[in-house]
Amino acid sequence: MSNEPIEDLYQDLVLEHKRSPRHYGHIEGATQRAQGTNPSCGDSVEVEVRVQDGVLEDIGFTGHGCAICIASSSMMSEALHGRELALARDLHARFRGVLTGEIEPGEAHLGKLESLAGVRRYPSRIKCALLGWHALMHALAETGAEAPDAHPTGSTEK
Repeated sequence: MSNEPIEDLYQDLVLEHKRSPRHYGHIEGATQRAQGTNPSCGDSVEVEVRVQDGVLEDIGFTGHGCAICIASSSMMSEALHGRELALARDLHARFRGVLTGEIEPGEAHLGKLESLAGVRRYPSRIKCALLGWHALMHALAETGAEAPDAHPTGSTEK
């Protein structure tokens, strides 16, 4: 086991996802897509999904942004690829709850996503971490694949 502080390990994970984002690119046969932008910092992410029988059969994203935005979108796609829509809604709610201070990170059972919990100390960066998630929820809501109560408030723009 390394003597590195846990914050350093988390930082390494975020940087790894920024350097080599998972599920980056367009997907074949996307059934839904939505774009999120942050005019104040220039982040822009488009999320595409292929949904069948209540399952995110495939998920991908494209765009550009800061390390937090890209790493969060990458971790999101990794965590949700091949999973049920109910899990996507639940994980989004727990992740958002951690970043907004409503849920303690250790109580949210986020797995690798917990590495982004420190973002909550920087309010201006919370939107960066949530941009891909908001785009995903909007994409799912567009065609009725998402329950109305899971639709994020506001637009995908920050």
